[in-house]
Amino acid sequence: MSALLSVSGLQKSFGAVVVADATSFDVTEGEAIGILGPNGAGKTSLFNLITGTLRPDGGKISFAGADITTNSAAARCKMGIARSFQIPQPFGGMTVFENALVGATQGAGLTGDKAEAHALSVLEETGLLPKANARAGTLTLLERKRLELTRALSAKPKLLLLDEIAGGLTEAECHSLIDTIKTIHARGTTIIWIEHVVHALLAVVERLIVIDFGKKIAEGAPKTIMESPEVKEIYLGVDPNV
Repeated sequence: MSALLSVSGLQKSFGAVVVADATSFDVTEGEAIGILGPNGAGKTSLFNLITGTLRPDGGKISFAGADITTNSAAARCKMGIARSFQIPQPFGGMTVFENALVGATQGAGLTGDKAEAHALSVLEETGLLPKANARAGTLTLLERKRLELTRALSAKPKLLLLDEIAGGLTEAECHSLIDTIKTIHARGTTIIWIEHVVHALLAVVERLIVIDFGKKIAEGAPKTIMESPEVKEIYLGVDPNV
């Protein structure tokens, strides 16, 4: 099966700081992959490169068979790439429904009744329908995380990028969010998920990629990756010789 997303030899540096070092990987349609790495490894920068808010110094990004390396962030969103942010960024003065409607109109290109119906459908899926008329700025952390997910899903993405969406949540809140993400993935949405809450990641993804200093150091089945001495040393701080 051909890749939905293909990242090939991606390079990006800020002076001496390398955030993408010949990074290459493919994501098949319907797959869920996780990305692990210590703070500063280049994980969020990788998302910024995929979504078009950063331009690479070299390499190529293809999506649905098209070269999107030089496409704008808006063009990539309309093609079907949407993301959540590590720190929720709702339109605080707007209602939850209005936030969802922005994704439906600006991302999915829907108008009128179709846009409103789609926004309401996504709010129901993410558990925020009871909060539809609440101001986004009044939401709890879990609700803001769900709103990040809602806005991304409202754009009808073929590829959903999740950036540490489980961070800062209680154990019960985390499990609740995992259940929602599982449901979204089960209906066929392709997901790339950056996360430090490892048990949340392992509950959903079929494959793990580990990066450090912008370089991919491991890729494979989650169980194999988590048992790798190199990964334990770099990500978990465990000396493999002990």
